[in-house]
Amino acid sequence: MKNVARAAMEAAQAKRRGLADAADSEAAGAGAAGNQADAGPAARARQVGWFGGSFDPVHLAHRALAQAALDQLGLDEVRWVVAGQPWQKAGRQLAPAEDRWAMVRLMTADEPRFVPDDRELRRSGPSYTLDSVRGYQEACPDDRLWLILGQDQLAGLPSWRGWEELIVRMGLAVAARAQDEIQAPQALLARPHRLHRLAMPALQWSSTEVRRLAATGGDVRPVVGEEVTGYIARHRLYSEN
Repeated sequence: MKNVARAAMEAAQAKRRGLADAADSEAAGAGAAGNQADAGPAARARQVGWFGGSFDPVHLAHRALAQAALDQLGLDEVRWVVAGQPWQKAGRQLAPAEDRWAMVRLMTADEPRFVPDDRELRRSGPSYTLDSVRGYQEACPDDRLWLILGQDQLAGLPSWRGWEELIVRMGLAVAARAQDEIQAPQALLARPHRLHRLAMPALQWSSTEVRRLAATGGDVRPVVGEEVTGYIARHRLYSEN
């Protein structure tokens, strides 16, 4: 009888332990589920436009292209990367880097999604887009980059250093007027790439035209706006006198 009673008591204790263990497991599962719910869905990758150039000087067509990329690609930001020593223009004297940088800041000041980027001004030697993109992606590996280009730049893309790696690292956002098709070079067409057409109005403004007007005392306000016009006048940029 004692053995039977002891066995019954042990069975009851085991049952109570089993119920407690089950309750603990349910509580742990509920906690884990709660933590998963708190974490929420995975964060969306940021979409970032990469707009490089000497900007000598920056003008309103630059602004229109950056705005088109921002709107049509749904970008989180456009980085205006001011070239320190652009390798394509090694034979031409540029305005001082600090002036080109200051004018870009003036042009972009009213749009918080425009981000002036001076990484190439802080680096010695020729400015290569691939070097800058590598450095950016080391710091921000989850961002999805788009290289913002005009049609002329796209045509010359195969002459860029490391362009084959560049088109793996980022998509191409290319400006084209409403009636124009993108004319990609054959070397690009032979490789996998992402290309998005940016619809743009026909704008004839250029940095060359701004420099010509400024040198001859012409009015550059329709091309660069009030703020940049004032800066050019105060610092006597592009003046022949």
